[in-house]
Amino acid sequence: MVQISETTQTNTLPLPPAITSRGVAATELRPWGSFTVLEEGRGYKIKRIEVKPGHRLSLQMHHHRSEHWIVVSGTARVVCGEKEVLLSNNQSTYVPQCTAHRLENPGVIPLVLIEVQNGEYLGEDDIIRYQDDYARTGDQSR
Repeated sequence: MVQISETTQTNTLPLPPAITSRGVAATELRPWGSFTVLEEGRGYKIKRIEVKPGHRLSLQMHHHRSEHWIVVSGTARVVCGEKEVLLSNNQSTYVPQCTAHRLENPGVIPLVLIEVQNGEYLGEDDIIRYQDDYARTGDQSR
């Protein structure tokens, strides 16, 4: 009896550095919720951000990056410059670099959004805080 074995070649791409060897992205906890870096490359970073009901991030600004926010679930109150807007599922907004902005969850369920950062430098220390509910000043937390 003759046995035939079939082999298949698959092309795989290397995992981005934000992905651990177990294939799970690292999540960082914050007083307002958490964020997970999903992918990072030259000039961009993609995060999943979850904001607890009734919480908000600091009023902040970044010198080196802009941000795009897409709401996946929940409601987002966004302050960007002089404008304030409410966003819901599948709505988005753009935050230009060097613009004061704040993200808040005014709802009763967790706010989940995808953030796409673009810029030459995307470090967590590129944050100028103007106001913060959690008394964080010069640290590297959002």
